[in-house]
Amino acid sequence: MSNEENALKGFLTKYKYRDFTSKEVTSLIQVYRGLTYRLEAFVFNNGARKDLLNLEGTIPVNYKGAYYNIPVCIWLMDTHPQNAPLCFVKPTPDMSIKVSKFVDSNGKVYLPYLHEWKPNGSTLQNLVQCMITAFGELPPVYSKPRNEVRAPYPAGPFMPQPAGYPYGQLPGPPKQPQYPTPVQLPGPPNQPPYPTPSPYPATSNLPYPNFGTPYPGPANMNGTPYPPNFAPATSYGPSPDVAGGTITEEHIKASLLSAVEDKLRRRLNEQSQQSQAELETLRRTQQELREGKTRLEDILGRLQRERTDLDKNVATLQEKEKELQSAVERLGGQEGIDVDEAVVTTAPLYSQLLNAFAEEATLEDAIYYMGEALRKEVIDLDTFLKQVRTLARRQFTLRALMHKCRQKAQLAC
Repeated sequence: MSNEENALKGFLTKYKYRDFTSKEVTSLIQVYRGLTYRLEAFVFNNGARKDLLNLEGTIPVNYKGAYYNIPVCIWLMDTHPQNAPLCFVKPTPDMSIKVSKFVDSNGKVYLPYLHEWKPNGSTLQNLVQCMITAFGELPPVYSKPRNEVRAPYPAGPFMPQPAGYPYGQLPGPPKQPQYPTPVQLPGPPNQPPYPTPSPYPATSNLPYPNFGTPYPGPANMNGTPYPPNFAPATSYGPSPDVAGGTITEEHIKASLLSAVEDKLRRRLNEQSQQSQAELETLRRTQQELREGKTRLEDILGRLQRERTDLDKNVATLQEKEKELQSAVERLGGQEGIDVDEAVVTTAPLYSQLLNAFAEEATLEDAIYYMGEALRKEVIDLDTFLKQVRTLARRQFTLRALMHKCRQKAQLAC
């Protein structure tokens, strides 16, 4: 057992499957070196606190051929792997969360792999791989805008307009393309094409890449200094210092308009995508509320039916209670009743059956008390056997008589 695994087990003393969790976490951090673990207090939605193992760090995400480190944290339940982990995107101060079908506004991650988590088949490595695949499709974060603003460069076929970048390393200093004149202007960054905002989370809030400190020299109409050897033209034609140059005020205006249009278009797409994601979340919430409403209506209907049945039963009991009270009052005013006359049969056959049943019951009691007398040595064994033989013979005769009477009366035997 490695020292890493031994140290990890010290954090997992309250975990139900400590050995299994320790091996799986050790295997995961060996593959994804950007993840580390520590024991922290996790507060659930109901306010309960529990010390859980937190895997925190970055995972490499391949987005359009370039890799970016996405900050995440994975909380392991103390019943792991019986219950699925809780995964969150944890943006740094210069990042913001991009809401999508995989990430909500709080950074919580929603994946089919988590929803269909299987204790005997799901693993942390497969979970991280699913997160990498999902984030490669829809990046979960984007960089916040900077305070500085750069004047856009003249647009042309050689210079794509930046559309923002998901979180990651911005490319290095750009190459400067050559104009037909000896003057060199800052060109496009030497980097892969910028991702378009749709259908991915918008990242258009990023400013243009920082190419360094502004050039010294005269300022243009926006107050931004011109590059060296590029003085403002005294007319709408080419600059006298740039022989054969093609940069005019019309070009600058067209560039500004194009930059503004692109920025507005990107922001509109960003707002549209964010609104669609929020609308989808509201639709899911609405569906859940409707399902909850249906369940509550079923429960209320069942309770109403049970209450109706209970009211009927209470009314029946009250009526029976009144009948009993009337019977008690009626019997209380009568004289003593002869036991033999208390029950009157409707036919002689039923009277014979009733008498036989009563006599058979008395014989049963007599045999029981004969046995008690023998046990207490009140009578001897010979007397017991003689009396029991006589009583049993009479009991057999009575039972045969009752059976025959039942058959005649067509009663159940």
